[in-house]
Amino acid sequence: MAILEMQRINKSFHGIPVLKNVDLSVEKGEVHALCGENGAGKSTLMKILTGIYERDSGDITFKGQPVTGMSVQQIQRLGISMIFQELNLLNELTVAQNIFLNREKVKKGMVLNEKEMVSRTAELLQEAEHIDPAEKVRNLSIAQKQIVEIIKAISFNAELIIMDEPTAVLTKNEVDILYSLIGKLKAAGVSVIYISHRLPEIKEICDRITILRDGEKIATVNTADISERDIAKLMVGRDIEPNKVERADGQSKKEIFRAEHITSGNMVKDVSFTLYTGETLGFYGLVGAGRSELAEAIFGIRPKETGELFINGEKVEIKTPSEAIARRIAFATEDRRGSGLFPERSIMENMTVIRHIKTKTPIIDKREEKQITKDMQQALRIKYASERDEVIGLSGGNQQKVVFGKWAAGDADIFIFDEPTRGVDIGARKEIYAYINKLTREGKAVMIISSDLPELLETCQRIAVMYQGELRGELSNEEATEERIMMMATGIERG
Repeated sequence: MAILEMQRINKSFHGIPVLKNVDLSVEKGEVHALCGENGAGKSTLMKILTGIYERDSGDITFKGQPVTGMSVQQIQRLGISMIFQELNLLNELTVAQNIFLNREKVKKGMVLNEKEMVSRTAELLQEAEHIDPAEKVRNLSIAQKQIVEIIKAISFNAELIIMDEPTAVLTKNEVDILYSLIGKLKAAGVSVIYISHRLPEIKEICDRITILRDGEKIATVNTADISERDIAKLMVGRDIEPNKVERADGQSKKEIFRAEHITSGNMVKDVSFTLYTGETLGFYGLVGAGRSELAEAIFGIRPKETGELFINGEKVEIKTPSEAIARRIAFATEDRRGSGLFPERSIMENMTVIRHIKTKTPIIDKREEKQITKDMQQALRIKYASERDEVIGLSGGNQQKVVFGKWAAGDADIFIFDEPTRGVDIGARKEIYAYINKLTREGKAVMIISSDLPELLETCQRIAVMYQGELRGELSNEEATEERIMMMATGIERG
């Protein structure tokens, strides 16, 4: 029995069609995957369903009743809830306060009942006991924030929950928590629309798949009846070739960067490593391992209590991001909306901001800006109508490419990419990998922090594994296996 029917949905922006007669049917208690490249129309279709956008034409029924002319809040009350790819939490409020925002529990006299909200949140967080309901959100990791978003959606007692790239920043432990939550929802008759570019997890947890391409529905199939390769082919309209790790020439490889005995707070403890020209070094670890915090300490975002940094053998002092940029270090953070981009500014302004910081010139050459943006667009295959469009209007994958382009245009030698393919489709992912290979061919050094083990195995010459702030060891690509990396990441084994 279908709980949701979307029929002949059409939507255009500025006269450009983004959805063309799209149909979607979801059964009660099923997990239904929605797949497609970035820009295929997935998020637009879901924003129409949740009342954020108005459809140009088409029909929507939920539980047999027409859905038309409703606000976001009315649709939530109807029983539809969405977990967005970009986190939407208030950092200065606690986990419990965020979950019950605008639905606060009160006592007599309209006084907030904090005790009840914390207690109810603790019940919801039973699967994720490492998150404190009374903790302020600003103190949580990105992965923990994602779990809070998921719990918040569940707390509405929705009958249909939309999950947009829910595992993009989760490690295996958090993914297992999510799968357990989805299993419980399904058993209770709750339906889930699951948007993801990670095809193995779609095969594992989804019942059916609807595939969009260029704003059109290509197919709806039973998950058991289709291979990952065929899903990818339907998404992009062509075969996807596996990425090839390009290895630095052993004769020409030389040290470009060295960190010695870096300690920063409780998250980074006496970490040392070396980065060489023409190579990609991966960093893996579970939540709380200190990977992102290590990168922030190197880049001058967080203070170092101890440790020294060397570039081309010369000791350097880096206490601020400006000093890191001046030393030709680039850092694309895992939170592209919060710290990677200026969402309300144009694509061109975002693409050239690092270059302006480095040149320190008060005069802006608009022709040069436009050319830089065009060069990066062609190099990274970024899809947009005009370089003057606000970057917030791009799909997640294209926003991620703008982050890459921003730092590449800044002419760095050392690149740190934290979760570089978060929320990025399989086609765009290959393009990003190709660009990383291009950087290493040019003699640049790349450090990739990722929760996606297959990504690290596919792209890195070496993988460093962290556990509770410590570096547990390094493995070459030939030595590394998922099992061995997980043994190190859980503290069982040293490399």
